[in-house]
Amino acid sequence: MKFSKLSQLFLVSTIGLILATYLTACNIVTIDYVFVAASASSTAGSDGQIYTYAADAETGALRTGPPVVSSGGSGPVAMAVTSDYGNLYVANQGNNSVVHFAVASNGVLTKKDSITTAAVPMSLAVNQAGTYLYVTTGSTSATLTEYPLSSGTIGAAAAQQTLTVPGYTGDTIIATAVTVLPNNSAVYVAAYDQSAYDPGGTVTSNANPGWLFSFAVGSGGALTAASGSPYLSGVKPSALACDPTNRFVYVTDFASNELIGYAVQTSGVLDFLVNGPFKTGNEPSSVAIDPRGLFIYVSDALDSSISGYNISLPTGTPSAIVNSNSSLVYATDTQPVSVAIDPALGRYVYTANHIGNSVSGFRLNPQTGVLTQTQATPYPTGASPTALVVVPHGNHATEAVAP
Repeated sequence: MKFSKLSQLFLVSTIGLILATYLTACNIVTIDYVFVAASASSTAGSDGQIYTYAADAETGALRTGPPVVSSGGSGPVAMAVTSDYGNLYVANQGNNSVVHFAVASNGVLTKKDSITTAAVPMSLAVNQAGTYLYVTTGSTSATLTEYPLSSGTIGAAAAQQTLTVPGYTGDTIIATAVTVLPNNSAVYVAAYDQSAYDPGGTVTSNANPGWLFSFAVGSGGALTAASGSPYLSGVKPSALACDPTNRFVYVTDFASNELIGYAVQTSGVLDFLVNGPFKTGNEPSSVAIDPRGLFIYVSDALDSSISGYNISLPTGTPSAIVNSNSSLVYATDTQPVSVAIDPALGRYVYTANHIGNSVSGFRLNPQTGVLTQTQATPYPTGASPTALVVVPHGNHATEAVAP
């Protein structure tokens, strides 16, 4: 059969397009893995699962990564990763467990060991040195427990602190978040007094509702309450973040729609930033700071959005980032409860959307901090995702600030 010149040209063009598409697909470069903790289904008591996504280096778009793995229990609520990105920890409320996974360079998770906590786990953090895991527990009496880590393996508890409000030791304290200064010198826990703040329930205490506990970390991991701790922290603090230079700590207040800033002094002591607190969207649920310490992003659960802020490096003061549409917020899928920034480039931001059953992705402009949505966002997950972390692919260098 003979082809006309036009037919031949069309055939050659079509083959070229197919080859180009194939080669482009082959050249996709994974810059990060995004791990998302969610339920396996909407059925109460079903085991939790961890979903893995590969992030494209050029666009930040997510595609399905290695197979889904069990979180090791039901009701996964928090995740944390070591600074070398080789170990991932997941807190499961359904069976009071914290499960340790090894993270391979290709994003594959392998369960290694686990511990059972005395009360329901609430939040997790790992210090920069990778030597201690901090776990907050308790739905009626909050506790901070420090576990030593040996090549990622969780050891027996090394230190423990009961979180109580001075003068109100019988109140019910609920811990909501924990973080560690990058220099490993102090641990901070956000908590609220449910006896003083209980919408729909009975208030039995006139204590201030919101608190931030501070503990200096000493030799052998000894925890010592900082002078003045606990510090006032709004009504219902919900999330915590430290800047990479160890100078500032930021807390979201879920009830007052605010971001509260503190300046870090010696031995973990905190002072309020004089011009705070700073307005957020409604029901701020999570906060993250980019690896260079220039921008803050807050997920606003009720608004289904992200609020972005520039950080004034001399003072730590956040100022709202305005996008090209003169808006102060960036739309996500429904009810973002966790926000994270990719550590490899510091160019992509992701949220886990609890009601949307999805992850939303954004590209971060490194000069302005403005966010734009990634291709095909949002990306579907399992039921009711609660937490996510981002790990660089393989041995990729990470963005960082030297204090």
